[in-house]
Amino acid sequence: MARYTGPREKIARRFGVALFGPSKALELRNFPPGQHGARNTRRKTSEYGTALIEKQKLRFQYGVLEKQFRRFFAEAQRRKGVTGEILLQMLELRLDNVCYRMGFANTRFASRQLVAHRHITVNGKVVNIASYQCKAGDVVSVKAAPRSQQLVGKFLEMTAGSPSADWMTVDRDAMKGTVNRAPVREEIAPIANEQLVVELYSR
Repeated sequence: MARYTGPREKIARRFGVALFGPSKALELRNFPPGQHGARNTRRKTSEYGTALIEKQKLRFQYGVLEKQFRRFFAEAQRRKGVTGEILLQMLELRLDNVCYRMGFANTRFASRQLVAHRHITVNGKVVNIASYQCKAGDVVSVKAAPRSQQLVGKFLEMTAGSPSADWMTVDRDAMKGTVNRAPVREEIAPIANEQLVVELYSR
């Protein structure tokens, strides 16, 4: 399972956004890491650099490596519609992200682990591929095994105050949810400017 395994707090501080969930380091030191981090907050960035930052924020937010992200973009570009919004929809409809949105885990990383360790089923079948693209009508459930139920039960307690997305229906008691449709941009509320990402890859 290819995934980012480097430092997370440094990345969150570099971009000034809690990309991997709540970050105490970002709250305490809201400036870039490094010896001169506090001095570099006013540093000017080129147009290319700004677009690159937006792309990196999206990548890290969804836990996607560069090669895989390029494949997502190529597919989004091939489909009819607004490329940037389609890219966001594809990232949101990854199985690990859908589980995160349903409250089965408190972070996308934890959600990815749930999928990889075969705790999640889609339409009654175990799926252990985090990048699996969910579709409208897919029923995502926690496996009936006691260990899976117990593990996700703890996460559901942690995410009890988090509302589920409008584009899905979640039954927390039954530990399952249904993807009703693809989300629209306003529902995704991206932390990055996807149009700059499109311009970056279209150069």
